[in-house]
Amino acid sequence: MTGSDVTESEVYISRFLVVATRENTKGLIPDINGLESYGGECIQSSQHGNGRKHRGKDVLVVGCGNSGMEIAHDIWIWGANTSIVIRNPVHVLTKEMAKMAMVMLQYLPVKVVDTITVTASKLKYGIQRPREGPFHLKQITGRSAVIDVETVSKIKAGEIQVMPSVKHIQDRDVIAFANGESSRFDAIVFAAWYKSTVRNWLEGSRESFDEKGMPTKGFPDHWKGENGIYTAGFSRRGLQG
Repeated sequence: MTGSDVTESEVYISRFLVVATRENTKGLIPDINGLESYGGECIQSSQHGNGRKHRGKDVLVVGCGNSGMEIAHDIWIWGANTSIVIRNPVHVLTKEMAKMAMVMLQYLPVKVVDTITVTASKLKYGIQRPREGPFHLKQITGRSAVIDVETVSKIKAGEIQVMPSVKHIQDRDVIAFANGESSRFDAIVFAAWYKSTVRNWLEGSRESFDEKGMPTKGFPDHWKGENGIYTAGFSRRGLQG
């Protein structure tokens, strides 16, 4: 058999397997009422290249983590009328603050570093933030603080608009929000939903990974599974893990 009819496969046998696909493997688009009737472009952040195609358009970025903030800034740079959904309190740090904190964590308790970091960030940002400090939250939830790429300054200047949670899509291009307001958008970029896909491709992984595709063992023993399986990138602790 030749050409397209040829099928080849290879089998590798190993005593150990290191799963390094990390915790955020696959991007998801959430189930929002009316989204199936939306007439504009709807993509997940992993599909975003740059904002060139959005020039002059009204674009909504859903998600205020690092991906969402960076994409909102990129789309704004390319000349789009940009809005971003910020549903919950969030810590925002500059790169300098984050670097300083990582050095301090080598010598000081997390609580002390959080206090210093939040105090410093208050001097520059007026955004609502969680009660817990950024590095404590990273330890218990796996969620990282946002490293600002000048998005916050655009928000303060009114050049990037902040919106509340999306309630539903009420028309082909009109989005209704939780505060009762509605606006039309040419495109939506979802930047907040990811999942691990380990259990989709790794047979016999249920002993080592839970239904969310995360290690069944907690930190600091998360790296060692059963039957010769090891993991990397699943600590949810960033550089601390």
